[in-house]
Amino acid sequence: VRTGASPPRTLPWQEGKRIVHAIGRSEPPGKRDFAILLLLATYGLGAAEVLGLRLQDVDWKAGILRARRPKTKVCIELPLLPPVARALTAYLRWERPPAKGVTHLFLRANLPYLPITSGAIRHRIRHYASQAGVSAEMIGAHAFRHSHASRQVDAGANLKVVSEILGHRSSSSTSVYVRVAIKRLRGVGLPVPR
Repeated sequence: VRTGASPPRTLPWQEGKRIVHAIGRSEPPGKRDFAILLLLATYGLGAAEVLGLRLQDVDWKAGILRARRPKTKVCIELPLLPPVARALTAYLRWERPPAKGVTHLFLRANLPYLPITSGAIRHRIRHYASQAGVSAEMIGAHAFRHSHASRQVDAGANLKVVSEILGHRSSSSTSVYVRVAIKRLRGVGLPVPR
């Protein structure tokens, strides 16, 4: 962390949930957007990791989701949690365009069926945040990632485990999230002398 750097931008968990629940799934691209935001919030994946997901990265039988870190090219295996599996199934079954030969998981809703971009994810997050009445100076996929990490640290998760999930090379990169883990910090704070 650079000297004078501010803590990572986080969304309080309740606001993140409000944004995810603001997504209407009855009309396209609602099922796609819901699955994307669930991946961001549940696993702390970055936009590039979500955009890099391919159809073969979801192992339905083994219950595993494989994501690749864009910077390090390291593959991480995550448990395919039931809510995420249901969201992906709904998107794949009812909304994903029939793009033959395109293996990217998340595609644009209109022709040509190309993979969506990080700009599209940012735009959709801002749209749903506005619908949910959540205003933040900076809001995007990275805010969900920071919130996920802070939530894990607040819950007492081992910093090394959180570091590996986030794809950090060293746990010192993850220590910045301790700065915003308010619940945990309150437990170790010393009383102020009078």
